[in-house]
Amino acid sequence: MDLSRRQFVNRSLLGGIGIALVGNVGAVTAAAPAAADDGEPAGYGPLVADPAGRLSLPAGFSYKIVTEAGKTTLESGEPTPQKHDGMATFIRPDGGSVIVYNHEIKVSHNAEFPVPRLPGLTYDPIAPGGCTVVEVDAEGNRVTEYVALAGTQTNCAGGRTPWNTWLSCEETEDRAGKDGLQFDHGFTFEVDPYNRQANQDPKPIKALGRFSHEAAVVDPNTGHIYQTEDASGPNGLFYRFTPPASALPLGPGKLRALGDNDGTLEAMTAIDASGQHVDDLSRATQVGTRYGVTWVSVPDRAAATTSIRKQFTDDQITRGRKLEGAWWGDGGAYFVCSYARVEDSPGTPHDGQVWFYNPRRQTIELKLRFEYDQNDDAQFDGPDNITVSSRGNGLILAEDGDGKSHLFGATYDGQTYPLARNEINTGTALEPDYSEFCGPVFSPDGNILFASVQTPGVLYAITGNWDRLEGDDD
Repeated sequence: MDLSRRQFVNRSLLGGIGIALVGNVGAVTAAAPAAADDGEPAGYGPLVADPAGRLSLPAGFSYKIVTEAGKTTLESGEPTPQKHDGMATFIRPDGGSVIVYNHEIKVSHNAEFPVPRLPGLTYDPIAPGGCTVVEVDAEGNRVTEYVALAGTQTNCAGGRTPWNTWLSCEETEDRAGKDGLQFDHGFTFEVDPYNRQANQDPKPIKALGRFSHEAAVVDPNTGHIYQTEDASGPNGLFYRFTPPASALPLGPGKLRALGDNDGTLEAMTAIDASGQHVDDLSRATQVGTRYGVTWVSVPDRAAATTSIRKQFTDDQITRGRKLEGAWWGDGGAYFVCSYARVEDSPGTPHDGQVWFYNPRRQTIELKLRFEYDQNDDAQFDGPDNITVSSRGNGLILAEDGDGKSHLFGATYDGQTYPLARNEINTGTALEPDYSEFCGPVFSPDGNILFASVQTPGVLYAITGNWDRLEGDDD
């Protein structure tokens, strides 16, 4: 039932505009791309080596470099910041896309290209992270780029809101004083891609908690915000924030106006079919495993003296190693566990899980599980960010594991395939191996797939015939 590189997933894996993972995910061991009924491998064909040594794509596909750290320039004159990470796209009024993306930079990186700490847009004048906004035309050509948030630390992923803003999450718990920082960090900030004035004087949304944030998704029906925590020692938690009734319906500016203790922040607890508490998501080894879910209030969301995840004993909540990307779809929240090993998780090692939280049923269900094989260097491993094709032809995952990094996808009839491969080996102390892919997301019209390679920091616009997917019988 495990999923290895280029193996079957499930015929009902995806559907509609959201992820619709239905039923159990099967797996068939295969050393090469699984073939469709007509004998053709799944996907868009084999990857073709890029003569420029940057990004290998299927034949007929091409890329443009939208931004590159230190090479492209912001409208304020500084170079594009480095360490690209999570992002979202929005409709550009003049045609094309508005892209908001994070820069996962912290003080200890001694970044050559930090996010410029511009007046009025800076939270902490010492912190080098933040996010920028880039506008592109309908062909993916860069029009302009500017700073939307500065003075934050380790901005990793985040989430797009139903009211067309971006939640930028700090993956850190750094306190004021560390590395000279002037303020506490570990918060979520809201960025408006259309209203620059709304980004002035950035304010952390402290009601969402102070912890090592990864990703966030918003339930458009209730306003609940679900958040993943990428942390260990002990492993991180899956959180639910319930806004106060006075803030509903949520919209631009509503989160910024919340008091530090407004609403309710809770951590997830999972219960198995026998009524036993599940201490860690690594306990699940079979796709289709379903747990009941309850929520436990966070004692101190500000983590004034103790990290939130350490405020609970293991019998109170359910943990997960490297809780990463999240996506709202099919009426629920999908979230990723990147991996688990014997040294950091109590269950069975794996190279990735995708879970679905159903808010109506109050359950989570294991939809994908990537088999751990320490001798298989060719296996997809370490899934991180996820997205769904707005063209309706599958799920795209960003790989952050061993060896070369890929974007890979799954077809409607359940086959997995490589979509892109990073060929840049940076060879730096910060990134000695092939750098990870980050933040894949389609343009609003579905014609362009935007994705970044974190180091040295490159944002690509990938185009091709997205409708010619082989092995998709639906």
